[in-house]
Amino acid sequence: MFATIAATMLIWGDTQAATVRRVEVPSYPEALRCSGLTQAASELEGGESGEGQALYDAALFWSLTTIQSGQAERRPTATVEAEMTRARVQAVRELSANNAASQAALQNCRQRTPVLG
Repeated sequence: MFATIAATMLIWGDTQAATVRRVEVPSYPEALRCSGLTQAASELEGGESGEGQALYDAALFWSLTTIQSGQAERRPTATVEAEMTRARVQAVRELSANNAASQAALQNCRQRTPVLG
């Protein structure tokens, strides 16, 4: 289930006016899965290509989202960090094995990642 929160996203146009956009924050398990998948994909791709940079941005977004979601659930920071590490290691194995379900889940996570730059 998604919890809806209001997040302020500054979007500067010709008028330099700020707008507010609602962002749906996923549950902790969903954020954790996306964090693991995007970190793993970023690690496997490397940061030199445009794809690598996009994966790095997605990994950053999902890592921060996971931490925030963990805090909302009052999970200790050390626990969240350890779970993110385990999720990344598992995702590296899955993506390296060309697991179709993991590839599809990664694409879903990427589609849900806002444009950061």
